[in-house]
Amino acid sequence: MPNRLASATSPYLLQHADNPVDWWEWGEDAFAEARRLNKPVLLSVGYAACHWCHVMAHESFEDDATAAYLNAHYVAIKVDREERPDVDAVYMNATTAMTGQGGWPMTCVLDHEGSPFFAGTYFPDEPRHGMPSFRQVLEGLADAWENRRDEVGRVAANLREHLSAEGSLASAPLGAAEVAAAVRTLSGQHDDVRGGFGGAPKFPPSMVLELLRRVALQDTPESARAAQMLTASVEAMARGGMYDQLAGGFARYSVDDAWVVPHFEKMLYDNAQLLGLYARLGTPLGDRVAAETADWLLAELRTPEGGFASALDADTEGEEGRYYVWTPAQLVEVLGEEDGRWAAGVLGVTERGTFEHGASVLQRRTDPTGPDDPARLARVRSALREAREQRVRPARDDKVVAAWNGLAIASLVDAASLLGRPDLLEAALDAGRLLADVHLADGRLLRVSRDGVAGRHAGVLEDLGCVAGGFLALAGATADPVWLRRALGLLDDALARFRAEDGGFLDTPSDASDLLTRPRDPSDNASPSGLSAIVHALLAAHALTGEERWLGAAQEALGTVAGLAVRSPRFAGWSLAAAAAARPGLPEVAVVGPAGEERDALERVARRLPGAVVVVADPAEERTTEAVGAGLILLEGRVALDGRATAYACRGFVCQRPSSDPDHLRQLFSLM
Repeated sequence: MPNRLASATSPYLLQHADNPVDWWEWGEDAFAEARRLNKPVLLSVGYAACHWCHVMAHESFEDDATAAYLNAHYVAIKVDREERPDVDAVYMNATTAMTGQGGWPMTCVLDHEGSPFFAGTYFPDEPRHGMPSFRQVLEGLADAWENRRDEVGRVAANLREHLSAEGSLASAPLGAAEVAAAVRTLSGQHDDVRGGFGGAPKFPPSMVLELLRRVALQDTPESARAAQMLTASVEAMARGGMYDQLAGGFARYSVDDAWVVPHFEKMLYDNAQLLGLYARLGTPLGDRVAAETADWLLAELRTPEGGFASALDADTEGEEGRYYVWTPAQLVEVLGEEDGRWAAGVLGVTERGTFEHGASVLQRRTDPTGPDDPARLARVRSALREAREQRVRPARDDKVVAAWNGLAIASLVDAASLLGRPDLLEAALDAGRLLADVHLADGRLLRVSRDGVAGRHAGVLEDLGCVAGGFLALAGATADPVWLRRALGLLDDALARFRAEDGGFLDTPSDASDLLTRPRDPSDNASPSGLSAIVHALLAAHALTGEERWLGAAQEALGTVAGLAVRSPRFAGWSLAAAAAARPGLPEVAVVGPAGEERDALERVARRLPGAVVVVADPAEERTTEAVGAGLILLEGRVALDGRATAYACRGFVCQRPSSDPDHLRQLFSLM
């Protein structure tokens, strides 16, 4: 019989709807029940594409005996970290404070006020490798709750004090000197042999790589080294096993330091960011990877409502990666003897294997160079894709997360122009309409939807920042003032309800009431922090409207992250990318004139300039006049000189001479 999770929005929670555990969703009702029964709260946090979350579910939450004990002694709450990143942030802070490390599934035990007195991650069903079993953990904590309540109270009080101790952040300049220092620090951490930063596991450093791209395009002592690190990393990631060599799209991370074997789940937030990064590179590799990733995004993650689903699972048929890996014999079976052997060499499939059970993850370390090889490779990839389609496909987490869709919209807008793909702009517009129609309710942004129905959880700061950024990108691409109004409404909300006294931002709004404390984490993870996302949106709003209050708020917020940016630049790449391009504002480019190749060529140059905010319009159209009236001041007074497409390159609304020559437009920015 299904439990309470049967009515949840989250696919992750729905995966647990048939557990014998009497799960509750996060909320006051669950804590009221815990108080009524005088039981502690067992909080389990995970997400749909998490391999070890599935393992713990199969071992423990689907086990009748374990579930019976859990139901008898605890009130159990299940949380999807992607749906409630605020809950996850609070208790991950507690977990790392208590254990020195974090991860998912996360397991915390709480008192009736939500204060944790125990925290950990995965626990096996039997004692293993020095870890107690989950049942042993449950029994020990139940005994402590019953017989050592004073001790439990002391631990909970200490943790509560620790979690509430987050105060103001020191403010300092974050400008050219700090960006240069950060690049020098990154230089010492870069793996010059294999690309990326540090050792295994290696995550795609999307935001750091965009920082390096921006620095590489400037004339500074760090530019050459930034270009070297950027090229090595984007090449290694795209040619290794983390990139799907058959269908495009990136897996979540590489478990080794050479980008050979990935953790196979594919996340929207990674692919949204990497799509834009590779499109802006302006290289054959970048164009190929961006086009393939865009095709994968539309084919695999697009929902019937026009949004983008959160992830594809890592597991199929109970094994991680089974959908993606190949043996030499399987290649021969699909392609025949000659093409099978050739494909094995090109795609790194060996008899010994690079993964489990003698199978290999496909790689493409070099491009084949024979005159007929491109056509042969295309034929081979097509045949292997078709054969792979017959395998059991990974499950899809089809909830639509506002923040990640905002990232996808912004990258699709860039890729549409840079790749000459108007279908990508249409996809971005569809996703924007879904966010506007479903996720915006009475001026407030909701975090998730599924099947076109919004969930009940409010958006957090990263949602407001990323969605505002996506809406501003649509405003620039279409000159439609409705997108500008929607974006500015979100930024007003961020300033009203999320801003801290020191000029920075907290991750949850001032009127949130169901958390132990308001989390505040300015560091980027796999996706931008709320602070860095809102900074980019504020800077873009200033570039389009000229309103100084947006620029002032962005500068104040950047000041609160300066210490982190200099000390640990790998966790502040997006804030540093903003600082690298904003001197103090971002480059502003208005490209006006009749649609066609001349305007497209200018737009392509503009979108590759470091951090440029681009607006494209035909000044003869009524919409352009309406956009200026609505506040899109970057278009004010812009005319197509001699009837030709014309670019106006500005910073702080001080503009260079207008130009219709793409090469001249590129040169103008060396003067700014």
